[in-house]
Amino acid sequence: MRPTAIRRTAVAATVMSLALLTAACGSDASDKDGGDKGKADGASLGKPAAAKALTAAELEKISLAQGDVKGNKVSKAGPQDAVSAGDVTVDKAACDVFGDALMGAQSGSSASSTQRKVISEPKKGAGEDSADLDEAFEAAFDITTTLTTLSSYEGKGAEEYLAGLRSAATGCASGFTLTVGGTKQKIVKIAEEQVKGGEDAVGWTVTIESEGDRTTMKLVQVRQGTTVASFSAINLGAAASGGGFEMPTAVIEAQAAKLI
Repeated sequence: MRPTAIRRTAVAATVMSLALLTAACGSDASDKDGGDKGKADGASLGKPAAAKALTAAELEKISLAQGDVKGNKVSKAGPQDAVSAGDVTVDKAACDVFGDALMGAQSGSSASSTQRKVISEPKKGAGEDSADLDEAFEAAFDITTTLTTLSSYEGKGAEEYLAGLRSAATGCASGFTLTVGGTKQKIVKIAEEQVKGGEDAVGWTVTIESEGDRTTMKLVQVRQGTTVASFSAINLGAAASGGGFEMPTAVIEAQAAKLI
């Protein structure tokens, strides 16, 4: 393998360890304490009850499970992978919410959340017939890992969260610096992509630079009612080669279909 490919492989491993081996934690305490009270107050005033967040248990029922996405392995993110919004820092305050979403950190005022890691299975025999080592490596490691987070919000929290994320993506499109665990990554470009799903959906291709090499990640958000599904994805082969990769459409569609 040429030196460039080796460097890019190291970059890919660094980005993946930061962005895709993290799990957001949440609780349903606000659901238990405030949900019924808010509903009763609204009813007594003759006003419609505010939209209620789903509990963590309810989110677990609609989270992806093994077998939901053909050709992909689905597993729960473990507690050892946890990262909080406080672990993610940026050099521009306006970009904070986008950095949190990209890294899979708990963000905003969600009442509960769950998280899954979805890893695509490599194609059988991929790269075996290629004479080019870099090309063979990219084909053999054409594996997309997607961190999938479900977060539920009270009232209009989900809509407000997406509006804030869109605003951050626009304001930070030209780039910012992201630091996780003491490691800096330069976000050099945020380009919006067309995605579908739920009542509202938005996606971006994010270009990241480290030590002169560039790679890309995908970030997608799908809202259904009070729940937002977030997808943060990277492809190891594409990251190592410096190329691009497709949206994890099958993962997005499978999760969107389970949202309520």
